[in-house]
Amino acid sequence: MKRFHVHVSVPDLAASVRFYSVLFGQQPSVQKSDYAKWMLEDPRVNFAISQRGAHAGVNHLGLQTDSDEELEALAGQLQQADLQTHAEKDIGCCYARSNKYWVTDPSGVAWETFHSLGTIPTYEGEPAASPAQASECCAPAQASAGCAPATATSGASTRRAKAACCG
Repeated sequence: MKRFHVHVSVPDLAASVRFYSVLFGQQPSVQKSDYAKWMLEDPRVNFAISQRGAHAGVNHLGLQTDSDEELEALAGQLQQADLQTHAEKDIGCCYARSNKYWVTDPSGVAWETFHSLGTIPTYEGEPAASPAQASECCAPAQASAGCAPATATSGASTRRAKAACCG
């Protein structure tokens, strides 16, 4: 079963955590100094917020799957729509390790399809072995790094996806 994903960039994390906790009637399931996530069942949504340097507003949308088989089926559907996808396998980002596919819709909105493999203790995962690997995810030390790869985004969606990600 899929879960809808929304990631919003916020200027004040503490105020936003208070607001969304009241709105959703529960505290975040994950809360860090720069990130919070609610795994809601009604509606079935993975709602995340972060303070990662992006402009305030919707950073990206997505669909979270319960299995890699479901993820691969979604990737196949995206390819049938003649959309260029960018695969990321076993990548660490947003305190989770995941397999992902990124795509940009015809309006320029970044979409992430992903299957979470587990949690990790850092926002961006293990330290990259090379600068090229660091640009694949959300390295906070790099203002230009972001989880939505440039090959899967353009224009406004690239700017929105540059500084935050994640499921």
